[in-house]
Formats: sequence, structure tokens, C-alpha cells
Amino acid sequence: MDSFEKKIEILKVIAHPTRIKILDELTKGVKCVSDFEEFLDIAQPNVSQHLSLLRAHKIIDYYVDGRLRCYFLVDPLIPEVIEALKKEHEGSLPAPACCPVTKKGKYPGNRKH
Repeated sequence: MDSFEKKIEILKVIAHPTRIKILDELTKGVKCVSDFEEFLDIAQPNVSQHLSLLRAHKIIDYYVDGRLRCYFLVDPLIPEVIEALKKEHEGSLPAPACCPVTKKGKYPGNRKH
């Protein structure tokens, strides 16, 4: 699997609201399962399922401190993705003046959504 395909696979794995929230918290530092339970307001088994999936794809990892599992980010792409998701954008990109190949035609001004 090449680098681009690997990044696409990572995006597929993280594309869930709960996993995005988990990863956002991990960009701030190491967290334990109990930390996630508090801000996610979901049961521990559900939190553990999300953490297991992220770990299986080598996006996060953990170390054991006594009885606690302390999770942290591994994949360097994640902070960039989280930051991109937080950016606010106004409007849309400008329309092309004409076709870049034929150099003809004009954008009519009404985009179909």
C-alpha cells in the first residue's frame, strides 16, 4: 500500500464523530479511558471499542501505569487532520474563468448543489 492509499485508509478509520473527539483530545496530550468516558458521555465498553480500532490501525497506542491504560497519538497525520477540521471557511473557491484545456467557455455563475 503506498503512502496516499494509507492516508485514505486512515481517513476512513477516523471518520466517526466519537473517534474524531477522541483524537482531538489526544492532540492535547495523554489520556486514560476514564478521561474519555467523562467528556464523551458514553459507556466504557464503547470507548474501548473505538480505542481498539484506532490502535489496530496504528493511529494511537498506550502504555500501562498501574491499572490505567494511558493512550497517546502515534500517527503524525492526525494533528494536521484535526487542525484542518477546526478551520472555519467562508464562501467557496472562485469559479474558473474558462476551461483550462480549450480556453473557451464561461462559467455560467450558478453552481448546482
